[in-house]
Amino acid sequence: MITYYDDRSVRVTSEAIRVGERAYPLLELAEIWHQRGDRSWRVLAGRGALGFGLIGPVVAAVLGIGLAIRFHSSFIVTLAIIGVSCLVGFAVGPVADLLLEFLDRSYTRGSHRLEIWVRWHGQPIRVLQTHDALKFGQIYRALQRAVEHRQPANRPRRPDPRLPGPLR
Repeated sequence: MITYYDDRSVRVTSEAIRVGERAYPLLELAEIWHQRGDRSWRVLAGRGALGFGLIGPVVAAVLGIGLAIRFHSSFIVTLAIIGVSCLVGFAVGPVADLLLEFLDRSYTRGSHRLEIWVRWHGQPIRVLQTHDALKFGQIYRALQRAVEHRQPANRPRRPDPRLPGPLR
């Protein structure tokens, strides 16, 4: 038996896919497909907040400099406003790496619900549902490899018209 993917909740082997306590033998699967669900607006709002967190201090610094120049006040007050504005703009520097990492992770996870479905004993069954695009891709690719390499017991490896076709 070859293991193609294994974590705490999902295991894909050359014999079956196990999700939680349920196991589906690959030879009993007539069809395997995936679906993409609705977009998660919560994820998109989080990305917008991260983007604003990155650009907000820079915009505040530029506005501060513009206001300091527009208010024809004394040289020291203008210099102080410009100095504080630059400090606010530079404040994004140390935090930018952290915010960009969170933004990158949000794209790795994805913004859609992703599902893997199988036709088992004539019934469509949703085997897996996740919002994690990276994990979904790893599991689906492992399932593709397992289906491509499966071989019924006591049979030579050759195309068999009774076996399900390639994954869609």
